[in-house]
Amino acid sequence: MKASVALLLLISLSLAWCCSPVPGATNIARNGEASQSSNYLSNPNDASLAIDGSKNIDWNYGFCSHTRQDKAPWWRLDMKQSYRVNVVVVSGRSDCCLERLKGAEVRIGDSPNNNNPVCDTITDISGPITSFCCNGMEGRYLSIVIPGRYEYLSVCEVEVYGDPVVHVCW
Repeated sequence: MKASVALLLLISLSLAWCCSPVPGATNIARNGEASQSSNYLSNPNDASLAIDGSKNIDWNYGFCSHTRQDKAPWWRLDMKQSYRVNVVVVSGRSDCCLERLKGAEVRIGDSPNNNNPVCDTITDISGPITSFCCNGMEGRYLSIVIPGRYEYLSVCEVEVYGDPVVHVCW
């Protein structure tokens, strides 16, 4: 019985650790190129603001991306090469509107059209920062998509942690 409890504790600790970046890890997103389905009005809140490294998550200060109210809005990161993605951290707005992110899917794969496998879905909107454990999903593109509804998509920061995919030829 004690061994079973210890094993369960160890598994839950390893899962919790997995969903946090390793100290000193490099944020892959900073070197990528971001795009999104639209830009909100004529504001300069374009997709690249979500990978600028700023920890400010109040949209009013100009550090967050923001789309118009699109059908299935999306934000996409081209990481420029394939990675095994372990952890993704998505920061939404702290000033309002977290409910807009509910149901947003984090997708990773090699298709530039957002039709990639889902790592996870935002279900908890109790706080602006959500971490996802993607367990080494491989891909060049990471996207955040709100499927099936008209919505605004605002993302203040996206962090991606993982390792480059290395192809070895024998």
